[in-house]
Amino acid sequence: MKIATFKRGVHPKDSKLTAYNTIKDVLPNLTCVLKYPLQQHIGAPCKPLVVVGDRVLKGQKIAEGQGFVTTSIHSSVSGEVTKISEIINATGDISKAIFIQNDNLEETVPNFGDKRDYLSLSRDEILAIVKDSGIVGLGGAGFPTHVKLNPPKDKTITNIIINGAECEPYLTTDHRVMLENTDRLIESIKLLMHLFPNAKCSLGIEINKLDAIRKIESLSSDIENFEVVGLIPKYPQGAEKQLILAITDKEVPSGSLPHDIGCLVINVDTILAVQNAVCNNVPLIERILTLTGDCIVNPGNYRVRIGSSAKNIVESIGGLKEEPFKVIAGGPMMGKAIHELQVPLSKTTSSFIFLTEKSGKLPTERNCIRCGKCVDFCPAGLLPVELNRIVLDNNLNEFVQSDGVDCIECGSCSYICPSKRHLAQSIRAFRRTALSKKLRKER
Repeated sequence: MKIATFKRGVHPKDSKLTAYNTIKDVLPNLTCVLKYPLQQHIGAPCKPLVVVGDRVLKGQKIAEGQGFVTTSIHSSVSGEVTKISEIINATGDISKAIFIQNDNLEETVPNFGDKRDYLSLSRDEILAIVKDSGIVGLGGAGFPTHVKLNPPKDKTITNIIINGAECEPYLTTDHRVMLENTDRLIESIKLLMHLFPNAKCSLGIEINKLDAIRKIESLSSDIENFEVVGLIPKYPQGAEKQLILAITDKEVPSGSLPHDIGCLVINVDTILAVQNAVCNNVPLIERILTLTGDCIVNPGNYRVRIGSSAKNIVESIGGLKEEPFKVIAGGPMMGKAIHELQVPLSKTTSSFIFLTEKSGKLPTERNCIRCGKCVDFCPAGLLPVELNRIVLDNNLNEFVQSDGVDCIECGSCSYICPSKRHLAQSIRAFRRTALSKKLRKER
């Protein structure tokens, strides 16, 4: 087995408290109102297909994407639409959401769960199913999967890279999926290679998950042009550009996309969602997430319906030991602190982490000591200390000229800084301003 890694990066304490907790199902309770934000992906928000008072079925499309880089949303329960109004979602953004009162009847749309053979479908039919099923990248980015699987005609995919690194501290869902759903994962890999028959496929897994590596290797020996690549545990090993560099030794140039160098990167859980949609006729209505932290009674990995609130989920598994000081949606390095537990689970939420003040309070920011550690460890090869200065000077043009938009927002600079400067936080906010301004100009 090949062992690989990328340049620079950091080694935070992994805190994989739930690595050996098998996946359990959490069902919405009878009184639960589920909220479906219309913005659960990169791209334009969805347009509602329902109105207040409508009765919907489990698996029914309730909002449709507008344009190419967008996707649809489906109800994860049967019930009644009670409201369509604005909420603050798990990313901290304001978004309109559809509220559905669960009726606990679990009535589904016709043909829900019907089996299909992907070999009997054309490439265009498979891509249409993926688009219609509302699948996005479940690693956290939320890029519509049908777009990723349909690169421009002048781009030839030579390397498929499946991301099983799961380098964020606390998160363990990909690890459990690879162990518990190995047969489906193998089928998903074959489906993906069917779409790109001339590409080499690599599954990258950090070598601290040897049980998953060994099991997948033993079951995939008959797949031609496929390999499992062991990755040295390091953060952010699972970032797209860093994973490409580790596995293929190719570097994605500034301003370019992976398909420009013949690569396609997709998360383990995402390809399982593709397989479920194509082969089982089930749209993306649930996801597996890690519920963890030192405040929670029963940390573990849970399969949960999209739209369920953090409050409802945690109450369903035994509640909290104490009031959390901070709750993070996503991993501690790249996730966002949420303002309340009524925030709904969206397609891109990989975890809810419930932390005490001891675990969750940020250290006091001190003056920079010019040590250069943020530069030495930045996986994107940037100068975080200079970008932070530019942000504090509010100089957007200099920020762009200094390649600030190439930041991958991984948080390595803030983690390694001995003065605990809020480098990543400031750069992230300014980067998004720069990207928003660029997008407005392009329009």
